Amino acid sequence: MNNLILKKKNLESGLRKLDSLAVAFSGGVDSTFLLAVASKIFQDKGQFVAITAQSPVHPQKDVSIAELFAKEYNINHLIIHSGEMDSFAFTANSPDRCYVCKKIIFGQITKSAAELGIYHIAHGVNVDDQSDYRPGMKAAREMNILSPLLDAGLTKNDIRQLSKEMGLTTWDKPASGCLATRIPYGETIDLKKLNMVETSETVLSDLGFKNCRVRHYGELAKIEVLSDHIDRLLISSVRNQIINQFKKIGFLYITLDLEGHQSGRLNRSVPADVDTSK
Repeated sequence: MNNLILKKKNLESGLRKLDSLAVAFSGGVDSTFLLAVASKIFQDKGQFVAITAQSPVHPQKDVSIAELFAKEYNINHLIIHSGEMDSFAFTANSPDRCYVCKKIIFGQITKSAAELGIYHIAHGVNVDDQSDYRPGMKAAREMNILSPLLDAGLTKNDIRQLSKEMGLTTWDKPASGCLATRIPYGETIDLKKLNMVETSETVLSDLGFKNCRVRHYGELAKIEVLSDHIDRLLISSVRNQIINQFKKIGFLYITLDLEGHQSGRLNRSVPADVDTSK
C-alpha cells in the first residue's frame, strides 16, 4: 500500500469513529476534499452537515462554489452569516485577527451544529498549514475543532492528487482565503476596502490570472500574480485594461509586486517574537 492510500485510509478510519459531524466548508480545495470523503462515510450513519460562513470577508464566488458542490452531491448544507465585521477586535486588524475571526466563525458553526444535535466540528487544515503564522489554528484547538486531514498527515499536494483521482473539480483550484488578508495589519478593515479588493481581483481573474492577490494600501493597489504570469500582465493592452479598471474601482496608484504571488505575504510584518506556531 503506497503512502498516499494509507493516509486516505487513516482519514476514513478517523471519521468512522464519529457518530455525527459538521464540516466547516469554505468551498476550497481542502474542505471540499474533506467533505467529499466524509459524505460517503456518513451516508448511512449519524447526523451530517456542511456549514459555510458567509460575510463580506469571504469572496462571494467561493460561497457560490460551496453551494453548488453541496447541491450536486446532495449534502445537507447550511450557509450562516458569521458577522466578523461586527467585532471591533476583528476590524482593528491586529496580527491575531485570524484568531479572532476563527473564534467567531467556529462559535457560530458550533451553535448551528448543536441545534441539529451535532457536537463534532471539523475543518480542512492540513500539514502544510503549520509552516506559516496561523493564529486561527490556535482558536480551533481551543474550541476542540477536529482537524482530520492534519491528523492523517495529508499535505496540500496529497489533497490535490487525491481530489483529482476522485474527480473533484476543485483539485487544481487556486487558494483564495479571507479578503481581510489583503489589508496590512494595523489598517482598519471596512466594507469599502473589502469590496475594492474583491472587485479588483475579479478583474484579474477575468483576464486569466487565476492565482492572484490585490493588497490594499490605501490609495495604492499592489498586484501579485504568479511569477511566470508577470510578463503577460505587462503586455500593454493587458496592463492598460488593469489600470483603467482599477482606477474606476477607486485606486489612484497601481503597482506590481516583482516577487510574484506568495501566500501569507503580509505575515512578514509580524514581529519576530510572536509565536508563529499558533
